[in-house]
Amino acid sequence: MFETILIALGLSMDAFAVSVSSGICTDNLQPRHIIRGSFSFGLFQFVMPVLGWFLGSQFRTAIQNFDHWIAFALLAFIGGKMIAESFETEPAACDDTETPQKAGKTDVRNIKTLFTLSVATSIDALAVGLSYSLLGKSILSPAAAIGLITFTVCIVGFEFGKRIGYLIEKRAELVGGLVLIGIGLKILLEHLL
Repeated sequence: MFETILIALGLSMDAFAVSVSSGICTDNLQPRHIIRGSFSFGLFQFVMPVLGWFLGSQFRTAIQNFDHWIAFALLAFIGGKMIAESFETEPAACDDTETPQKAGKTDVRNIKTLFTLSVATSIDALAVGLSYSLLGKSILSPAAAIGLITFTVCIVGFEFGKRIGYLIEKRAELVGGLVLIGIGLKILLEHLL
């Protein structure tokens, strides 16, 4: 269960970063927007691993001799991508040229934007579900934990964004990436040793 919690925390960091950014950029962000946004992020983080698991179960037997390498590669790729993104220098989603009311990139009050962000931040969870399938592990309990933890982390992210600011956003992606790589390495070493 501890491993599942770490995976959930790692996967939730993209949604957390978006929540922080949205908290920074969106004027008059109401509790209902925060709950709806957090629920949407959590729901997609639940659905995507389940979908990935079902996709992976279709060809599990064909690759069972090297499934641990695939799981490691997927988690290392996702983690590496998150680490690389944490070092990118890009302007805040709402800079001086854009008023907070027009911060469309992270304005979760807009349902279309919220849907797009929810899908974008949960693609990594699809790969994790695929990894679980290849390793022959069940998915419903881990997916529920991933969704619930993401929901909770996003509520905290929105509040951080409203109070603390842009600094925490990139550090969250770095930590999440390191956690996913560590778990992938653990899976690989367990199978090799």
